[in-house]
Amino acid sequence: MKKLLNSAILLAKSMSAFCADTRKGRIFAGFAFFTATALFAQSPSAMELLARVDDNEIYTTIQYEGDMIVENKGKRFVKTMKAWARGNADSFIEFINPEDIGTKYLKKGKQLSVYSPDLEEVMFISGHMLRESMMGSDLSYEDTIENERLSVRYVPVLAGENIFNGRQTWILDLVAKDKAKENYYKRKLWIDKENGDLVHYELFALSGAKLKEYTLIRAEVFGNKRFPVQSEMRDLLRKGSKTTFVIHNVILDQPISDSMFSQQNLEK
Repeated sequence: MKKLLNSAILLAKSMSAFCADTRKGRIFAGFAFFTATALFAQSPSAMELLARVDDNEIYTTIQYEGDMIVENKGKRFVKTMKAWARGNADSFIEFINPEDIGTKYLKKGKQLSVYSPDLEEVMFISGHMLRESMMGSDLSYEDTIENERLSVRYVPVLAGENIFNGRQTWILDLVAKDKAKENYYKRKLWIDKENGDLVHYELFALSGAKLKEYTLIRAEVFGNKRFPVQSEMRDLLRKGSKTTFVIHNVILDQPISDSMFSQQNLEK
């Protein structure tokens, strides 16, 4: 890769020197520079790819509304929510569909609390409860409290390239740096070559068993970020189950009051 990049750079310099004083020369120099850039883009390192995924999924703040459509054992449930988050540490979700109205979740760091309007009390979710399904979905509570960037927690290896759902993708294998701390020892990521979308990923146990699959259905651009406005998660331990997330009214990087992420807000 380094030799290839150096060759392209030398080519760009040669073309620029040869043609610098003519209009034609400027065109050739520009073409050569583009060639050097394209060669680099065609062979990213594993760390560059993972950093691209991390950067696109981290926001100063985010607000949105959405539907969580759960299909399991022939039944279909639609849960509607409003959500606010700040960085990776703080988030607040309120469900507003008739069956779950008033149910609220607050995450502060790795502490997750839920308010149940039926019980009129706050419960802290910890220990074995973190492995349970969130609101009957294919997402566990553990999945919602991951804070650190993947590049901090996993060692990436570029495993090749493939076509996934009609997209040219890079395939990235991740292995946990500390297997005792991770819910998933290995991850496999499919990353769109053109726009960097994380179009698919698979999650594995230490034993090698595949536990979950995620597939991007549609992404939209908000500011300088590509956001997954429709996606699907499957818990492979639940036969015939899937959860579709549909997100709308996304607002990025606007100030959110500290009171949003407070215990008082959870209980009111």
